[in-house]
Amino acid sequence: MSQNTFKKKIQQGSSPKGNGKNIFTLIEEKLNVTGILGEGVPVHFAPPFFFAAFLALIYIWSNHRADNMIRKIEKMQQEVEDVRADVTTLEAEFMLSSKQSEVAKKIAPLGIVEIEEPPIKIIVD
Repeated sequence: MSQNTFKKKIQQGSSPKGNGKNIFTLIEEKLNVTGILGEGVPVHFAPPFFFAAFLALIYIWSNHRADNMIRKIEKMQQEVEDVRADVTTLEAEFMLSSKQSEVAKKIAPLGIVEIEEPPIKIIVD
């Protein structure tokens, strides 16, 4: 049977991983924030900061998407206006070409003439 022993005490300032480098120490070294924040980076501010940054990204994305949607809507409205103008023009041309006098002019070169007499009614007994 083995004997009970005490756990080894971890010295202040050293981490169990051995190298003592985490994201906050890297930020501290690279940005030299000791003058602004004092000793160490306050970790308890990180979650609210990241949440606010996330909300800001969502806000920016939403505005970008809305601007793109507005551009697409304006483009589609312009296309609808153009197509509506084309339809109006085509309807006017069709109405003109379907008049009796216009049809008579178009079929005259084929040798077909318009009847001058009214049609007669045939009565069957």
